[in-house]
Amino acid sequence: MLENLSTEKRNQETMRLDEMSTMEILETMNREDQKVPLAIADEMPQIEQAVKAVIGSFKAGGRLIYLGAGTSGRLGVLDAVECGPTFGISPEVVMGFLAGGMKAFSEAVEGAEDSLEMGKKDLKSVALTEKDTVIGIAASGRTPYVIGALQYANERGAKTAAISCNKGAEISQYAQIAIEIETGPEVLTGSTRLKAGTAQKLVLNMISTASMIGIGKVYGNLMVDVQATNIKLIERSKKIIMDSAQVDYGTAQLYYEKADGQVKVAIVMILLDCTKEEAEAKLASAGGFVRKAV
Repeated sequence: MLENLSTEKRNQETMRLDEMSTMEILETMNREDQKVPLAIADEMPQIEQAVKAVIGSFKAGGRLIYLGAGTSGRLGVLDAVECGPTFGISPEVVMGFLAGGMKAFSEAVEGAEDSLEMGKKDLKSVALTEKDTVIGIAASGRTPYVIGALQYANERGAKTAAISCNKGAEISQYAQIAIEIETGPEVLTGSTRLKAGTAQKLVLNMISTASMIGIGKVYGNLMVDVQATNIKLIERSKKIIMDSAQVDYGTAQLYYEKADGQVKVAIVMILLDCTKEEAEAKLASAGGFVRKAV
């Protein structure tokens, strides 16, 4: 029942929310938000399992696929979209599905989250395989759209994980890895775009970033596969080369151009004093890891 979910219960600290001053409201929200990282810390072993599953999928040529409804689904789509430019991957490598389709990103689509079949249909549309990892996201932990998707993913032999914000969540029963972040009652009762949404965003950031590090998309703490799609990112790319290879701006720019805008390649060219082709071969044999290539 909905009333039994911790995310739906009334927060005893905010029973007089409408009588609080603006500062009291803000301070209360801030105090509640500080509980989120602590709740996530309790689930670190499960988050680690999810990251390892995703890394395994990537190495096998598979994908990371998020599914959710409402805020949960929008956060999955957001994380998926941002992986492309940050880590230089195609949109097909990390994907996000939202109940009701992309139209639902900005407006409600009635009944979409209540359909078991829609979740299955979305995964069928991308020819899901056993190489993929599917992560279902639902603050309540009971969204039919997510359950349907996880059921189908299990049938197809894909790796499955579930992210919810209630203990004993229903979606956990349909996932090989269950991440249950108990964020508790919201400041505004039932508004799971608040603490629950924050928790989901943080965990998705952790999963995608740690997984990308695990397949060589990072050197030190630098995003060496960044896609330079605008002036800011072109300049960031050169700065990454400067920091990684300890060279001046002019040298970084020269090798950035020699490497056809491939930051990793430029770094290896400088560090090994080699040609573009030799750098590309070194990276290929090192599985894309700059540190192993040099």
